[in-house]
Parts: sequence; C-alpha cells; structure tokens
Amino acid sequence: MTEVKSPEVSAPPAAVPDELTEQPGRWGRLRPFLPLVALVVALILPYSTLHLPGIFEGALNSPGTLQLLAVCLVFGGLAAGYDLLFGRTGMLSFGHALYFAAGVYGTDILITRAGLPLWQAAPLAIVGGTILAGLLGAVALRTVGIAFAMVTLAFAQVGAILVARDFGGLTGGEEGLPLDVAGLPDGLVGVTNTVNLYWLALAYLVVVVFVVHRVSGSPTGRVLAGLRDDERRIGVLGLDPYRFKLVAFTLAGGLASAGGVVYCLIVGGASPHITSSELTLSLLVMVVLGGPGTRWGPVLGGILYMYLDHRLVSFGTSDAVNALPAFLSRPLSQPLFVLGTVFILAVYFFPGGLASLAPRLALLRDSLRPGSRQQG
Repeated sequence: MTEVKSPEVSAPPAAVPDELTEQPGRWGRLRPFLPLVALVVALILPYSTLHLPGIFEGALNSPGTLQLLAVCLVFGGLAAGYDLLFGRTGMLSFGHALYFAAGVYGTDILITRAGLPLWQAAPLAIVGGTILAGLLGAVALRTVGIAFAMVTLAFAQVGAILVARDFGGLTGGEEGLPLDVAGLPDGLVGVTNTVNLYWLALAYLVVVVFVVHRVSGSPTGRVLAGLRDDERRIGVLGLDPYRFKLVAFTLAGGLASAGGVVYCLIVGGASPHITSSELTLSLLVMVVLGGPGTRWGPVLGGILYMYLDHRLVSFGTSDAVNALPAFLSRPLSQPLFVLGTVFILAVYFFPGGLASLAPRLALLRDSLRPGSRQQG
C-alpha cells in the first residue's frame, strides 16, 4: 500500500510586535542629515551678531566668543582622536597629553626659536609628534592593562619635567613660551583675525572626525573593535594584535599633535599645563561624558567639557551666585566642584554618555504615548 505524503508547507515567519519594530518616523529620516546641519550652522556662525546672555559674554561673531568656540572645537577633535584608543580599541592611555604638547611646543619652538615660517613648522611638529607616538607606543604596547597605563603615564611625566625645567632653554620653563607672530601669516595675527582661527579649528575637527570614521569603518577598524572585545580571538585568527594597536596608537598621537598646532595658534603660545596628566584625565572624562566608541559622543563631550571649564569661572563669580546663601555660593563658586557634579550626574543618569540621550528620550516618549499605556 502506497503511503501518500502531504506536501511540506513552510511555516510563515513569526510576526514581530509593532512595539519591537523600529519605525523610521520623521526623526529617523532626518537624523542622517543632522551632522550636515550642524556643520552648516558652524560655518555661518561667525556671520551672526546674535547675543545670548548668560551663555556667551558677547555676540557670536565677537573675538572672545569665537576664540572660546575655537578651543572647544579643538578639544572636540582631540577627544575624538583619543576615543580611537580608549573607546574603539580599549587602550587606556594616561599619556596622550604628551603628543598634544609635542604639537604645541614643537610649533612654538620651531617658529620662535628656530625662526621657521608656519608652513614649515606645522608639518615638522606633526611629523615629530607622530614619530614620538610611534616610538613610545612601540615600547608601551609591550605591556597590557594597568601596566600599559602606567608606562604611558611615566612617559608623559618625563615630558612634563623636561618642559618645566626649560630643557635646552627652549620651552621657557614654568612661564611658558609666547609665540613669535613674525613667523605667522598676516591672516592669523590680531584680534580681528580670530575668525580665521575659528575656521582652522573647525577644519581640524572635520579632518579628525573624517579620519576616525574612515578607520572605524575599514577592516582595520573592525580588527580594533575585536581587540577591544577579546584580544585573544584576534590572535587565534592569525593577526598580530601588537601591530594593529601600534597603528591606532600612532595615528591617535599624530591627530593629537595636529590639534596642538592649531591650539598653539589660537592661544598664542605654549604653557606647561598642557603637559600634565590632568589633561589626559580630562580627555578621558570628555570621552566618557560623550559616550565612548560612538560616532559623535566624544566630539560632543569634548566641546561641552571645555565650554563648561571656561564658562564656570564666570558663573562662579556672577552676582547670581554671590547672592545665594553661603552654603550654596561657596561650592558653586568652585568650577571643578560644579564640573564634577555635572559629570557624576551625567554618568549616573546616562551611563552611555550624551550619545545615549536620544534613544533614552525616544523610549520615554514611546512609553508616554496613550497607545502604549492601553497595551500595558
């Protein structure tokens, strides 16, 4: 007797609940264009005479405001470069300020002491800082974990001591080294040309973001992400973790040196505080505040941190703070206290940094919809 088999019919795919399906919506369609919108706003900002009391001391196109924004942009790029080490490769370096200082002091020394023009001094300072990062990284990366962090800190302390003791009579010691404007183009000298320094800082930020994103999206970037998650797996695949980490370390050092060149032009010289380990710790705070390993988090964290670091000084001496009771006015008059409080609150309520703010607000918005309440 022949057995008749019924034809096999594949089961339909399981239906995904609507609340678990990502809806593009208006925000989802506009989100890819937000970086372009931010860039356009940054480009037209120097032409605006808008005055925002309490946020900036003068109009948006005033020299003081443009200089503050330029410094914020530089540190936004510096934080993005540091995130290439910490957030994307998982390397905790306590000596990243050394390569930033190499760009600052290298540019200043070559222009002021050696008499070179900017177009020669800047590339030499960047190349020198990159080579320094490569050489020191080749030594430091022989260690891992906390030992690596301590070795990078030791190198940075050596650099800070050399600068403070005026090694070779080049650095100016504790007084710093003012920049000789004779070696600069006329367009970068004077208060009226602060806008050109702003353009330069914005260009630096764009270049750093472009380089970091291209590296992160490349096969090398995927290997760096693998090193961050599990270095042993990369070794099992036949790849050399040391070489990839050295590439990331050297590239991050070169980007920091380029930022040092721009910073030297903005502030008009070099000072010993940029060689301290506190600057590297500030970079770490910037990255954590913005969101390590994210596309725009470190940039936002760097800009916000430097803005607060500068503006909280004026806030602490304002009439509004002085009018408060003593138990409030005294701590609020200390910028580091306010900045530390902001950082603690941000980490507590937004563990993923500023980059996680939009998804959390979206979840909160969805939970407050009438339809979601009825379904619950």
